Parts: sequence; C-alpha cells; structure tokens
Amino acid sequence: MEQLLCFIFFHIFIIVFAPQLTFAPEPACRDTCGSLSVKFPFGTGVGCGSPRFQPYISCSQSSDGGDQLLLRTHTGVYPITSISYEAAAFTVTPPLMSNCTCMQPSPNLGLDWASPFQLGPSAFILLSCPPSLASKASPPICDPSLSHLCASIYTCPSVVSLGLPLFPPTNTCCVYSPANFNTKGELDLHSLKCAAYASVVMLGDYPTDPTRWDYGVAFKYTQGKFDNYGMDTKCYACDSSGGVCGYAPPSNSFVCVCGNGFNTSSNCNGYSLAGIWSSGSRPTWKAWWGVLAWLGVLASLTIGIPT
Repeated sequence: MEQLLCFIFFHIFIIVFAPQLTFAPEPACRDTCGSLSVKFPFGTGVGCGSPRFQPYISCSQSSDGGDQLLLRTHTGVYPITSISYEAAAFTVTPPLMSNCTCMQPSPNLGLDWASPFQLGPSAFILLSCPPSLASKASPPICDPSLSHLCASIYTCPSVVSLGLPLFPPTNTCCVYSPANFNTKGELDLHSLKCAAYASVVMLGDYPTDPTRWDYGVAFKYTQGKFDNYGMDTKCYACDSSGGVCGYAPPSNSFVCVCGNGFNTSSNCNGYSLAGIWSSGSRPTWKAWWGVLAWLGVLASLTIGIPT
C-alpha cells in the first residue's frame, strides 16, 4: 500500500506542480537598460512601467551589443541618453543630428500627438538653409537674439560636410526654440529647405565654444490618471521589495513584477510557491477533473499490487 500511495502522490506532483515550475516565465521587466536606471513611468517593454508610455519606449539591443532605451515615433527611433525623474524630462540624441564634430543631412524629427511627450527647452540650430528663410517665413521662426549660436557653430570644420565653405555667412543658419512641432508633429526640415539641424540642451559655461555644448533634444512628459492614482505608494512598495512597477493588459491594472517572473497586485515581499498561480494560470475545474480521472486509472492499474 505504501508503494501505491507514493506512486499516486508522485503523479499528482508531476501533473499539477511540475508544469508550473518548469514553464515559469523569466522576469519581463528590468530596472535598468544599458547605463540608465529605468523607473516608473518608463519601462523596458510591454507590461512594464506605464501603459501610456507604450509603444513609444522600449529597451532594445544596440549595434554594439549592449542595451539601449529607445523612443519610437512616426519619424524614427531615437536613443534616450538621460532621464530626470524629478523634472519629468528626458533627452534623446537622434543618430542623424549634427554637432560640431559631425554634420550630416538630417531627416525630419517628430513626435506622435497621442504620446504623453512634449518638446522641452531645446534650441534648434537649422543649418544650410535658404538665406531668405528668416525674412520670408510667416510667422518668422528665427530668433535674432540667438544668432550668436550660428556664428559659433559655423566655426566648426565639419560644416564642409554640408557643402558649405568654412566660416560661411550666418544668413544660412536659423535658430529657434519652438513651443511644439508643426501640425504634423514634426520639425519639417524638408519644407523649410534646410539640410540639417543641431539641437542644444545646454551651453554650460562655454556659450561661444560649440565643442563643449551639450547636444540633444529635450522632451517633457506628463502624468496621466493611471500614473497618479496611488502610483507613488504602490510603486514605492513594489520597488522596495525588489520588484518593478508594471501593468497587466488588457485592463492595464497595476502589477508588481517580481524577480521570479511572476506578478503581484502589491509587492514581492513574502512571495512563495502559493503565489505562483495568478487568476489566469490557476488550474481550472476541468484540469482537476482530469487529475481525478488519471488517478482513477492509476488506481485500477495498481489493484493487486502486493503490500
């Protein structure tokens, strides 16, 4: 009889528990991507961070084999180089944006209007533009008070890459700081007939030395209803327990993604085998009936086993 009981309990474990242990998913969310610390509302993939930041933000492998946090819009994919959670802002470095050491033709830069992002305090320097841009644009987009940036950046030897002579006249350069993009959500270089742009987020202590400027495009992000509704308390508890804040589609309810690959509605403290089954993975009554039927077969096959 002891052999029969051991036989039956072994099969119960294999049928009920082993699949859960074998196919437990790997953690879907991470708190870092490359050199960046990733915190709510940012996330490294679907189900991570805030649902409003999907499908715009993701962590993908870069060309050098490392990970890179990316912003995706209808005009391209842009590496995120810094995040300020206190200021609710981040900076991207478009791969075809110009700077003092490298100038190259640039495509349009844009945001999706449905995204929770807006332009931050960046100064766009439009390069190799028609000399008439400042005088004929309506309304004028060039800011004369920032024209000294044109004189500085046109001292960079890389201007020759745009077909310009070294120290070209600054009337082919236009500096402006837009409150937002045009109706298409873009910095439309094509319609402005400019060849390239450089964006400066900080001049620092060197306003006339373009080799020391901080180049990039600054964006701000807004907090939505999902982000504000108790998220500070929930995320703090989740982060403190070693989890990562996320959400569960399709309802987008809050989840705390734990290191063992499973989600909870609160935090990862005291997480045990009993918490493996979520409402979506708990065995159904049909599964239990299948277990009982299988045990009945086992019992009939073992009748007569000597004790």
